[in-house]
Amino acid sequence: MSETAQTAGRLERILAYMVAGVVGLSILAFVAVIIGTAAGAGADDGFSRGVWPAVIWLPYFGLPLGIILIIGLVVASALRRGREARNNRS
Repeated sequence: MSETAQTAGRLERILAYMVAGVVGLSILAFVAVIIGTAAGAGADDGFSRGVWPAVIWLPYFGLPLGIILIIGLVVASALRRGREARNNRS
């Protein structure tokens, strides 16, 4: 039985970095809102001005996008592994 090294393709690396970036940015946005609330930025409707609306809405879109990207990464990895298994049988 020969052991072959499994290398991730370009698509898998791109998807993995996109997942890390999108989910990481969403988590940073959560932390920013928590720190902003503790610092008093939410007083007197402060979250409706400046960059805060984008920071507040970022996790609403970023986390579902991260889930979709993770699903795409799993599908791409499964297709690659299936193709490699098929080629090794021949």
